Amino acid sequence: MNHPDSANPNHSHTQALINGHQDLHLSLLDRGLAYGDGVFRTFPVQHGKPQHWALQYKKLASDCAVLNIECPSQEALLADIQTLFYAEDGVAKIIVTRGESVRGYGYPSDIKSNRIVLKQRSPEYPPSNREHGVHLYLCDLRLSHQPKLAGIKHLNRLENVLARAEWNDFNIADGVLLDVDGNVIECTMSNIFARFGDQLLTPLLNHCGVAGVTRERILNDAPRVNLQAKQANISLTELMQADEIIICNSLFGAWQVIEFNHKYWKKQPLADQLTALLAS
Repeated sequence: MNHPDSANPNHSHTQALINGHQDLHLSLLDRGLAYGDGVFRTFPVQHGKPQHWALQYKKLASDCAVLNIECPSQEALLADIQTLFYAEDGVAKIIVTRGESVRGYGYPSDIKSNRIVLKQRSPEYPPSNREHGVHLYLCDLRLSHQPKLAGIKHLNRLENVLARAEWNDFNIADGVLLDVDGNVIECTMSNIFARFGDQLLTPLLNHCGVAGVTRERILNDAPRVNLQAKQANISLTELMQADEIIICNSLFGAWQVIEFNHKYWKKQPLADQLTALLAS
């Protein structure tokens, strides 16, 4: 729904806020720029309201705590989202960097974090992804192990960037990433689930990977669709034997995989059931 500019005169021109201000610039000494020293979250906003905010903020705060980064308050972030979105729909991206420091990896104990909130348009995915299912690509890149960073959505995403550069076929929705031991971990922009009968498995993320909010929601709510969900090590061979494969993230919900690694699966109802569950 559109609203007059007089209701919020800066709204139509505000696409990003840095520490709550539109006219600030990020310092060239910011450690997020220099070292990828920070974390981020991406989630939909509907009518100005961030979706599943409690879970998104909990994960943001948890990731910041692991890296010992000062996490912005909920109040500050919600005020930024309200300023940017007013009553509109879109996608919010929150970036929290450790802050500014002089050259070198060390940083002062009193460093102050920077918060960046971006307003972006909602992505337009092909309707066929939901109606018919998606195709996946098996990435050559292997994720390295770093237990200290496992599960965190940190700013060091070069592995995902390099993996995503491996294909340019628009019919491929995402790429599957294995770790250095050959275990299935995730996709470049989504988490992955495999159904075996009434068991719904998602990879353990003890050594690498991102533990997404939608992944957490599916793990918690799977019993509502008569499935027992758990985390486990999944090899590529085991994944290929799954009755269904689902990928998920906070923006598109859940899609069924109909083709991966030269194997096809018929369209089944689980992705639609999970999508309805996530929307409820």
